[in-house]
Amino acid sequence: MEGEQAHVPEFYYICMAEERRKMKESLHRYNDFSAWLSTLFPYKVQKISLNAGFTCPNRDGTVGYGGCTYCNNQTFNPAYCRTEKSVTEQLEEGKQFFAHKYPDMKYLAYFQAYTNTYGELQELKRKYEEALQVPDVVGIVIGTRPDCMPDELLDYLEELNRRTFLIVEYGVESTDNATLKRINRGHTFEAAEEAIRRTAEKGIRVGVHIILGLPGETNEQLIQQAGVLSSLPITTLKLHQLQLIKGTRMAVEFEKQPEDFHLYTADEYIDLVIDYVEHLNPRIVLERFVSQSPKELLIAPDWGLKNHEFTDKVRKRMRERDSWQGKLYSK
Repeated sequence: MEGEQAHVPEFYYICMAEERRKMKESLHRYNDFSAWLSTLFPYKVQKISLNAGFTCPNRDGTVGYGGCTYCNNQTFNPAYCRTEKSVTEQLEEGKQFFAHKYPDMKYLAYFQAYTNTYGELQELKRKYEEALQVPDVVGIVIGTRPDCMPDELLDYLEELNRRTFLIVEYGVESTDNATLKRINRGHTFEAAEEAIRRTAEKGIRVGVHIILGLPGETNEQLIQQAGVLSSLPITTLKLHQLQLIKGTRMAVEFEKQPEDFHLYTADEYIDLVIDYVEHLNPRIVLERFVSQSPKELLIAPDWGLKNHEFTDKVRKRMRERDSWQGKLYSK
């Protein structure tokens, strides 16, 4: 009845207590993506990024122009990721890049650049299926926007998920609608929530991207955000620090209104990440804490740390703080 508190079964609290205990006693004190993958595959698995020639609805005028204010896709496209090359060619070059390190490695085709569900259904299917025909490709990861998942495509992905490993990653970026408007995302958080639930209801693993440090958002808001995301059926989460990139509208905004931005030091951001993770559902798999952009494009912050070096610092600081994922999580 209205006004009554919903009854939560006792076994829920027992399960959550067990999850917290496992996180505290785990090697990294959080639900690590690589460790999670090792439970699903009997061999090492590496993502290979692809640029399949898509665009975005907030670039071509469908929902807006100019794209997200922070976005310059050059920051996450490897050299082999070029639209003049086919999906197969990009995957084969990516395989050559990684093969020297682990000759027996298998691969996930990562449709990363722009919005990889924004196109005609048959063309999307052709590109996904082409990727799966490449030897040693054992699954696909599709990066997209919450407002670009039509029912007929989701039905196809449900079928695809039955025969291969699949993650659909949504760029959520923030749970605050004022922030989403400011950065020209072209969708609301409610749209993201709906897409996440629709996808998970099909039995498909859902990934989410979040940017920490967007203008106007405080640490307190971000920690509350962790609780909001924890209530959703999310499989994996990628955290990104805000990076100011040359050639973006946000770089111009920063030049005009620097007081609207807080550019974290590495130590500040490490503590923010740990605060965030402490409030996060321990069942969510954490894939990354930071992104790394090419130095020639990066304005700030420049911490001089590679991703694995930053991750090592997070793990060390978690041990110092006796912290773990979900330590302060409550449903």
